[in-house]
Amino acid sequence: MIEIGTTQFWRATLALCLGSFMVFANVYVTQPLLPTLAAEFEISPLKASWSFTVTTLTLGLSLLFFGPLSDALGRTRLMIASMVGVVICGVALSLVTSFEQLFLLRAIQGVCLAGLPAIAIAYMGDEFHQKAVMVAVGLYISGNTIGGIGGRLIGGFVGELLGWQDVFVVMSLMSACCLAVFIYLLPPSHQFTAKPLRPKGILLDIVRHLQNPLLLLACLIGGFNFFIFINQYSYATFLLAAAPYHLSASLLGMLFLTYLSGTIGSAISGRLSLKYTQPVVIAMGTMCIMIGSLVTLIPSILAIVVGFLINAFGFFVAHSTASSWVSRHAKSARATASSLYLVFYYLGASVGGFYLHPFWQFAGWKGIVLGSLCVLTLTFILAVVLQCRFNKPQ
Repeated sequence: MIEIGTTQFWRATLALCLGSFMVFANVYVTQPLLPTLAAEFEISPLKASWSFTVTTLTLGLSLLFFGPLSDALGRTRLMIASMVGVVICGVALSLVTSFEQLFLLRAIQGVCLAGLPAIAIAYMGDEFHQKAVMVAVGLYISGNTIGGIGGRLIGGFVGELLGWQDVFVVMSLMSACCLAVFIYLLPPSHQFTAKPLRPKGILLDIVRHLQNPLLLLACLIGGFNFFIFINQYSYATFLLAAAPYHLSASLLGMLFLTYLSGTIGSAISGRLSLKYTQPVVIAMGTMCIMIGSLVTLIPSILAIVVGFLINAFGFFVAHSTASSWVSRHAKSARATASSLYLVFYYLGASVGGFYLHPFWQFAGWKGIVLGSLCVLTLTFILAVVLQCRFNKPQ
């Protein structure tokens, strides 16, 4: 088993962080381009957001496929194959001429993007010592945040300077480089034990995981938190592109630098979990999102940025901890358990925009915050329930 601080630990963790960066840069690259796409194709803000939500939807649904398949065929080869698919889709996206083509290719790309997040934490669960898993998961998810920042910055700056189609050219080149380093660094699986691929067995694994309240509560918390967090950013782009702010695409992309506080939150989440029980850490992270949402109500760009810094820190503390919790408490089929958590997570991202849209139409950004607090209160309560029912050191 790989121990904290060893060469193998850092090689594996760095490889998975680079893979995570590549995946999430591709997921979020269209988010700062939403006002541009709405104008380019003469579509509504909600329809333009489908270029992002369809990717998270197909990504989330595909996780149920990749996780069990990796339990049967192995971890590393599937991660590599899926990342190759991401690069190919990126090249094709640079050639589209209609929103329908863009929508279809982003849906296909979402399937490919599911490979690494479905398998990475299960790989850690197989190969790493238990304490190393908690630290490595936090660092791995920090790669998510850096990828989210990088993709949005590329989308904003390249989209403004060269056009939205060239955004995908740049993303494809960057993804190919990340893939090459990933293949070089990632140690092969030594602790993995293959299971026969039986659809009935997969279904039974999913049912068993859903019947385990330790896992189900964590899945609900992760899904509902992401349901709010990521879609706040989508509506914030329209808020800041309109009067009185009138921010350009490149400046909208810079809003996502607030994810940097999430990188810190992910990196320290494992340390916090060594000091407090994990449900307490999840509750603390959720409370931060609630506070940050309230701060964004102050009508100034500085306050909005500060609010999103608080949001990102709290969200990634909660997400990293909940993800680690699922990996630790799955009694079998870890990849399936991790995939199930991420299904809740990305389905939340996909449907959250539809939930928040009536609040946006009714009261603008104040409505978004109101709708957010309703759901965040529920996730805070779920974390408290988890703490009360399973009050023991993790």
